Amino acid sequence: MPGDPSARNMPRRVPGASYSCVEPTRVASPSLLAWSDALGRDIGVARPPLGPGPVADVLAGNRLLPGSVPYAARYGGHQFGHWADQLGDGRAITLGELRGADGRVHELQLKGAGPTPYSRQADGRAVLRSSVREFLCSEAMHALGVPTTRALSLVTTGESVVRDMFYDGRPEAEPGAIVCRVAPSFVRFGSFEIHAAHGEVDLLRRLADHVIGTHFPDLGPTGARDTYLAWFEEVCRRTAVLAAHWTRVGFVHGVLNTDNMSILGLTIDYGPYGWLEGYDPAWTPNTTDAGGRRYRFGQQPNIALWNLARLGEALIPLVESVDDLHRGLEAYRDEFDRAYSSMLRDKLGLDALTFSGDDPLLQELFAMLEAAETDMTIFFRGLTRVPVGAEVPDEARLAPVRDAFYDEDDLAGPHGARVLAWLRAWATRVRDEGQPDATRVARMRAANPKYVLRNYLAQQAIDAAAAGDTSVVERLLRVLSRPYDDQPGEDDLAARRPEWARHRAGCSMLSCSS
Repeated sequence: MPGDPSARNMPRRVPGASYSCVEPTRVASPSLLAWSDALGRDIGVARPPLGPGPVADVLAGNRLLPGSVPYAARYGGHQFGHWADQLGDGRAITLGELRGADGRVHELQLKGAGPTPYSRQADGRAVLRSSVREFLCSEAMHALGVPTTRALSLVTTGESVVRDMFYDGRPEAEPGAIVCRVAPSFVRFGSFEIHAAHGEVDLLRRLADHVIGTHFPDLGPTGARDTYLAWFEEVCRRTAVLAAHWTRVGFVHGVLNTDNMSILGLTIDYGPYGWLEGYDPAWTPNTTDAGGRRYRFGQQPNIALWNLARLGEALIPLVESVDDLHRGLEAYRDEFDRAYSSMLRDKLGLDALTFSGDDPLLQELFAMLEAAETDMTIFFRGLTRVPVGAEVPDEARLAPVRDAFYDEDDLAGPHGARVLAWLRAWATRVRDEGQPDATRVARMRAANPKYVLRNYLAQQAIDAAAAGDTSVVERLLRVLSRPYDDQPGEDDLAARRPEWARHRAGCSMLSCSS
């Protein structure tokens, strides 16, 4: 792909290119704060010592390895439903690609490594709080089985970064940090939109051919109209599976702009994300989205489809017919329904959801969870321990899910009767299938995590790291690497959000500020 002919590292328009070569800006005193052993093993890099040193210098961008040609990508995007034109890597700089021990090619990118031509009015830096959140969540999502970019390292810079966390005119200096994030590619929907919007049809075609040839080689010859259509359908299917996984685990991205949508169907750009605590389809973790709630939990599958439609519009010059692109959007709907239905069957321990009473059973389940503040993760995990016998006493049936309710008084009144009625109906449905309990429970446990990165846990890790204590980050990284396992001594990390965290900054809603 053609690069930016200018070497000026200043905010500007960059026409007719896909990237700009730019080196990271040096920081004062880099120190390696955290490292992902799991990802290190995949790419074949041994765990380095924490603290300052030559590895920290590389992972902060102070020193380039031989063969590295750093660049920032140009892309555009629809933000909150409106075309924003040129965006690009305003604080992310790709160092290069590495063929890992797993035989795959991994792109290594530093987030927070300094300004680029796409930084607009920003400084290209990232603060510790957002960097800890991205580092931990990337690896936690991978362990959950959710398609995602990864994070290799977290480095503190020894410098302060000024941010207005709440956009209220009160900026403060915060510790700076840099995450090395890793993916097969960081190409986004917006990477294609920017070329289409500016009439750069040749670049649009070249980018599509590059992505297909590199990441979708089995779809057919590059440059062929049918290949482009098959590729778009595959992107739609991957995105559908991704959206189904988010729904399965109760994850809310928070900023599903088209520039934050991976062409490979990965979760990308961890900003003001969150997990459902009380089950609420209308919840968004993003303060910027609080008014319209465009990116609320229950709307995510529809927003992913809307974003795919924008990608399809960008690809019209390659396929000429809008009608043929509609097949991809229909493939999204079909694949989401198939994938989520399969995931929901596993969560409930059922072989099928085709019985005549299944739709009412599901509708009542989610209506019940929403009617009283109920922790989604704890409820479904507790469901794995609910006995399904016909003569089980009410308290024995209710006890495994009791901890999911934020107000236990809810269980003493009509809502408690409603919960018991649903548990009895579910148990009857399970008995009708006649699965061995051990087989059913194993399936349910593999679909219902015990541990997720709740915002208050991330904030505790941030507070400790800011005070020089990395043990909380290390503990979370270790426990979240096995989210489906019971881990002795770690049950406090699987508890409901404490009351003190309900409205505390960073523990409930967050801004896009980083």
